[in-house]
Amino acid sequence: MNAAMSSLSGITSTLTNLQGTGAASASSFIGNQAKTLGETQASPFADLFTDAVAQVGQLQDQAHTTVSGLLNGSGVDVHQAMIATQKADMAFELALSVRNKAVAAYQTVVGMQF
Repeated sequence: MNAAMSSLSGITSTLTNLQGTGAASASSFIGNQAKTLGETQASPFADLFTDAVAQVGQLQDQAHTTVSGLLNGSGVDVHQAMIATQKADMAFELALSVRNKAVAAYQTVVGMQF
């Protein structure tokens, strides 16, 4: 339970840090990425989203296991099943919101005229 809450707080703090970065930080990040374009390293931004999606998947798997344990009668409490289900739901909703914001930002950039 604490691991799931810390993973959600980790995602939230990372998103807060991303929101707090200024234009200078963004331009230096883009400059650094342009320098390493030819290299095969994954960007930290891509790693961030990969880790976040993996954490959402883990929470959903945990919720599925907990609900299955409740239905099978293997000693799982109703409260534990509900908490695990709500954690998975909240993580999915957060991931969906981040995706929607990223799509909206992409569409804004595509709509810009240069």
